[in-house]
Amino acid sequence: MAKYTRGTIKDFHGFNANNDAEALRKAMKGLGTDEDTIMKILTSRSNAQRQQIAVSFKTLFGRDLVDDLKSELTGKLEKVIVALMTPSNLYDAQELRHAMKGAGTTENVLIEILASRSSSEINHIKKVFKEEYGCELEDSITSDTCGYFQRMLVVLVQANRDPDSKVNDSLVEQDAQDLFKAGEMKWGTDEEKFITILGTRSIAHLRKVFDKYMTISGYQIEETIDRETSGHLEKLLHAIAMCVRSVPSYFAYTLYQAMKGAGTDDDTLIRVMASRSEVDMLDIRKEYRKHYGKSLLQAIKGDTSGDYRNTLILLCAGDDE
Repeated sequence: MAKYTRGTIKDFHGFNANNDAEALRKAMKGLGTDEDTIMKILTSRSNAQRQQIAVSFKTLFGRDLVDDLKSELTGKLEKVIVALMTPSNLYDAQELRHAMKGAGTTENVLIEILASRSSSEINHIKKVFKEEYGCELEDSITSDTCGYFQRMLVVLVQANRDPDSKVNDSLVEQDAQDLFKAGEMKWGTDEEKFITILGTRSIAHLRKVFDKYMTISGYQIEETIDRETSGHLEKLLHAIAMCVRSVPSYFAYTLYQAMKGAGTDDDTLIRVMASRSEVDMLDIRKEYRKHYGKSLLQAIKGDTSGDYRNTLILLCAGDDE
């Protein structure tokens, strides 16, 4: 599996799981909680190291670290710390499950995760989902969604996108023409054509298709998606197109949307900051600065407060002024 190197959180040099476990126990033992110690340790260790700390914590004290953290912390701080303590594939599986559990569905979570993860990552998520919940991710999706939105999600969950080295130059022109005929040139829209091409072609191939599409139609593919589709399908196709161009740019956009205007979508803010901190947070920071006129760090400082804000600042790990 690819080793990500553009995260702000990396393996901590001189790591000692027992020492960290003892420091965390001390931070939570007795009256009051030393939130600073908890934040500093858990935001400077990789996810793999956090799992080792949890094992040491149980070995040394016979206690579950995550349960102790939940009992000592509250609100948004608790949520972000628990997210950091969860292995990445399990965290994605949990977020997808929560998005579909009970009355109503949180479609933006399905869109964000399934549009941005690689085929390999989706296969891991499916495996964990089945182990945790005893049912297939696809079955949960089909019982909670409908129409073309459902069909696009099902295609993504198959995780059968062409490998990224595969670019069929003779098919680039054909795909671009087919998308043009399915959208701008057609009365109504042939959604199936968009679903098949955007859901199965390799990322490298789709980038060439988008360039060719611009040449043929005079429009960016995102403009056509916005005009020709609506609702959740539009948001999903738009997210896929953005991720084809740049996954960090997509997450910069997602963070911007979570913090703009009155109120903050803290669930999205926590999910992105926690799940991308070891993957591509440095690139997300760069894209945020480029597109939104201020740094991600400035945005976080302006939209959050207290220990929760301090934890997000540690995950952001720097400014881009």
